[in-house]
Amino acid sequence: MEERHVIRGFVKRESSRRQVPLLFLLLVLLEGCASTQRESRPFFLKEHELETHGRKTWFDHVVETDPSDAECVVASDYQARPPRRIAVLPFADKGTGDYVINGIPLSLRDEEERARWSWTHANRLRRAVAGGLGAREFFIVPLLVMDEALAERGITDSDKLNAIPPAELGRLLGADTLVYGELIDYKAYYAFLVAAWRVSARVRMVSTEDGHEIFSCTDGRYDVSLSPVIDPIDIVIQSLLSLLKFRDVSLARGEYEVGREIVLGLPIAERNITELSSKPPQETEPDLGASSSEAIPPQEPEGSTRAAAP
Repeated sequence: MEERHVIRGFVKRESSRRQVPLLFLLLVLLEGCASTQRESRPFFLKEHELETHGRKTWFDHVVETDPSDAECVVASDYQARPPRRIAVLPFADKGTGDYVINGIPLSLRDEEERARWSWTHANRLRRAVAGGLGAREFFIVPLLVMDEALAERGITDSDKLNAIPPAELGRLLGADTLVYGELIDYKAYYAFLVAAWRVSARVRMVSTEDGHEIFSCTDGRYDVSLSPVIDPIDIVIQSLLSLLKFRDVSLARGEYEVGREIVLGLPIAERNITELSSKPPQETEPDLGASSSEAIPPQEPEGSTRAAAP
């Protein structure tokens, strides 16, 4: 009797083992049949959730332990006079250019290195904002072209940039709207079980026609790693694992999220969409008048003199 039970059990196990690959083969065949039924979907339909997809809700802030939120102000005449060709000017860094944890600079950088890192930090946020705007219903002045034009005229820091009236910058860069930006926070925090990056920025969108403010927004991002444990061994392990939050990819995610939230705070310009969709491609580039190359002449080096025209 015992031998019969053993044989039956063996036969059942063998039978179940054979059923697994058969079931897998059946699933593969069903997937193949389903894939042949897929249809070619049309392009250029109206998208869903354009103004909400990617924007953090209160639940997201709670889950990610991120208390910050975007504060945006939009001009009342925005829909009547939306920006069309935007120049995202170089952002100013309000920090020190050091690698800072808990308010303490840990890097040994000289003045030149801090200046380069300051430019690097600010330009990362600038690219995030410009990339978000470029995917919208706006024309964006290429950043490299803009930077070369400003550098040729000696506009090499935020004080010199702010000294130029928006109307002149608009003629120089061929833009009807300027974006001024400031990097406010760019630092890290560590407290054993908690590690976080803090990135925040402020932007202003200004019309080059009359200098009025079209849009402004301040946003910050706490990219937090929180490990609530009570066991002493787990505390040691999690304190070491939380250091992984300081990877560069975590910082890049925080930069991207700040730029994305700021751009999402800018309403969809319905007038731009209507005009762009009703014109052929060769007529969609905005006409901003006279050549921009004559607006601001290149700055002469100090001590040099301009030769008189014959």
